[in-house]
Amino acid sequence: MPLDSAQKKKLKQAAHHLKPLIRVGQKGMTDSLVTETDACIERHELIKVHVAAGERDERSALATELATKIGADLVHSIGKVFILYRKKKDEA
Repeated sequence: MPLDSAQKKKLKQAAHHLKPLIRVGQKGMTDSLVTETDACIERHELIKVHVAAGERDERSALATELATKIGADLVHSIGKVFILYRKKKDEA
């Protein structure tokens, strides 16, 4: 279910003080990056990701692809940083 604008606004406010937990380097998206991002978002729900290299279109495509691979919503993207959100799975 996609986030509406009010939800995105609240998530952007909540993420404002956060530091990027994931940093994407020169190798780009690797399997280990996807695995680590998945584990990190499972623990925190809301994370920032920093992309070190690439043009704007490349960073945008990487953000969208990473969000799709881990089943998260892309909340916001500005410059080299983007915010991902995925609700925690209910503990059984």
